[in-house]
Amino acid sequence: MTNNDILRRVRYIFDFNDSKMMAIFSLAEKEVSRQEFSNWLKKDDDEDYKSCSDTNLAIFLNGLINDKRGKREGPQPEPENKLSNNIIFNKLKIALNLKAEDILEILALTDFSFSKHELSALFRKPGHKHYRQCKDQVLRNFLMALQIKYRGNKEEIEHIDNIDNDESSEA
Repeated sequence: MTNNDILRRVRYIFDFNDSKMMAIFSLAEKEVSRQEFSNWLKKDDDEDYKSCSDTNLAIFLNGLINDKRGKREGPQPEPENKLSNNIIFNKLKIALNLKAEDILEILALTDFSFSKHELSALFRKPGHKHYRQCKDQVLRNFLMALQIKYRGNKEEIEHIDNIDNDESSEA
């Protein structure tokens, strides 16, 4: 998954308008123009499409945490220069204040089976012997499950997702 895909999906999941997206960036102390983030939301084949950097996605996710949980006192965390699916998943978990059981319930909405032990391995430090890399499939299923939870029924979302996949495979 690209950073742009993740940004688009999070925007859709929570039904954020342009003003809200700009406000989330500003909560992480980054001002972005409407044009700048609008270009990140465009399809890959659009001539105005711009790739969203890891740093900009990290800033957005930090802003989402501030929006959902409240801004913590003191200096804000520095955005990562290099993101992994594990970091993205963890930031979403923090923003939504989810425990392992909550995540497993949400993942069950997509019939994606995952054990508590597999899940905890995703949130360990990379050097830990039980660390496991979060694959695109896991993150994609989690985002789809969030869509189901916050936006509607599974069949509608699968239909929308299939349309998106058909459009991207035609390009």
